[in-house]
Amino acid sequence: MTDIPRQPQDHPRRVLLAVAGLSPQIVTETLYALAVGQPTEREAFMPTEIRLITTTKGAERAELSLFSRGWFQRLLDDYALPAVTFGPEQIEVVHGADGSPLADIRTDADNERVADHLTDTVRALTGDPDCALHVSMAGGRKTMGYYAGYALSLFGRPQDRLSHVLVSDPFESSWDFFFPTAYSRVITLRDNELADTRHAQVTLAEIPFVTLRHGLPEPLLNGQAGFMETIQAAQRAQQPPELILDLQGKRIQAAGQVIAMTPANLAFYAVFARRLLKGQPPARHDTDGFTGHYLDELRRISGPDSGTVARAEDKTYARGMDDEQFQVLKTRTNAAIRAALGQQLAAPYLIDDDGGERPYTRYQLALPGEGVGFTTLGVGD
Repeated sequence: MTDIPRQPQDHPRRVLLAVAGLSPQIVTETLYALAVGQPTEREAFMPTEIRLITTTKGAERAELSLFSRGWFQRLLDDYALPAVTFGPEQIEVVHGADGSPLADIRTDADNERVADHLTDTVRALTGDPDCALHVSMAGGRKTMGYYAGYALSLFGRPQDRLSHVLVSDPFESSWDFFFPTAYSRVITLRDNELADTRHAQVTLAEIPFVTLRHGLPEPLLNGQAGFMETIQAAQRAQQPPELILDLQGKRIQAAGQVIAMTPANLAFYAVFARRLLKGQPPARHDTDGFTGHYLDELRRISGPDSGTVARAEDKTYARGMDDEQFQVLKTRTNAAIRAALGQQLAAPYLIDDDGGERPYTRYQLALPGEGVGFTTLGVGD
């Protein structure tokens, strides 16, 4: 029986992540739309916690309006909503390259820091399988919303959502509007006109996104790579597979990423790469000449006079490579590639079986031959 995927509202941890500039009401407007104002055909989503990413000016305004003036708690009280973890400690101020908090986002460097902060935050939240993440891209400068949406596209999962909240005229231009009230509350608009918040309408526009998560290397899913590095990895995942073997440097370059390898693993891998280039069929440990070709590659990598080659010739493979030794080398070589690239990105570069049944299974590299080459990589590669 196939398990039915949990809906966002069914996850024990539910996070609303918002970006804001000088309009902190984006938090209350979005929370209202998610938990109160949803259409009947869409399940309400009540966050268990809220995270707000902003600048020093935005943080000050959020604390004054949402907490000091009490608009956040008033929303919870007016609509009998459950408690949610959200206070000054959940307001995150982006810091510049020099470590100082940003008062505004104006330069390319500022935008890069915002992108990296959002990338780290979304990566961490989507790393929790019990968490459903809802990202609002409605607040802050346009670049903040863009980076928030792109970060979710990089790391998002089926339970995650992206939205923009829309407020009806004339309330969207008022500093004193925070959410539609069930009772009459008259506020003054910027043009000194009056309006009753009871008549306001807040609409949540859910934005579809394509997730690139499964094409990212595991180190980028679990590490601390910045926005641009993650984007570049996602772009490489969309390119045709390309493999370079640098025997002198004891490394390969796969999917644009350089991977260091032990001489034993690289020699084993090189045998299959040359077989691919020569159009030879899949092989196994007792394929004619396999052990000799492996030792030839080991000499090219370690030098003919190295102790590694001598031990391999005189002891380890004196009677030829057996199936156990073959399988160990295959497993270790594939593991090194998976560790660097992640399962999905690594898949085209792995030594794979030909689909035959054991004990007659044979193995091969199934890459396009035109995408494989032997050369020396440069220092910067």
